[in-house]
Amino acid sequence: MHDHLFQVRVTGILVEDDKILIVRQNVSTKRNWSLPGGRLEEGETLEEGVKREWKEETGIEAQVIKLLYVCDFLEATSPLLHITFLLSKVGGSITLPSNEYDANPISDVKMVPISELEQYGFSTRFTNLALSDFPHAGQYMGVKSNIGL
Repeated sequence: MHDHLFQVRVTGILVEDDKILIVRQNVSTKRNWSLPGGRLEEGETLEEGVKREWKEETGIEAQVIKLLYVCDFLEATSPLLHITFLLSKVGGSITLPSNEYDANPISDVKMVPISELEQYGFSTRFTNLALSDFPHAGQYMGVKSNIGL
């Protein structure tokens, strides 16, 4: 019934003291760490969705600073638009989620130096974008692999 359902996935990037917050989750065979985020729920705005996902997955209350990238995710089972925001922390503290409803649970949440992202399975491309303060922010970047995710 939902074979042709179009989905939107929002992720957020929080950078503090040259570190970035990531979560340990089985993303793919190549990577076990990812940016916190998830699919929008019905009736949610992009901002509401990324704030909710961050609170659920990390314990952090965040606010959107700016749009970083809009990408197509062609490998998804349903058509998927991938939107990444730069966030700032407004409250909360890093905590593991309950994972009670998640088929793919998060097992760790932590801040890691941007320079060490490749040790966590992130691509050189994404690491370089983060080290360069996300050039081309606010732009459509084509396929998600163009930002190294």
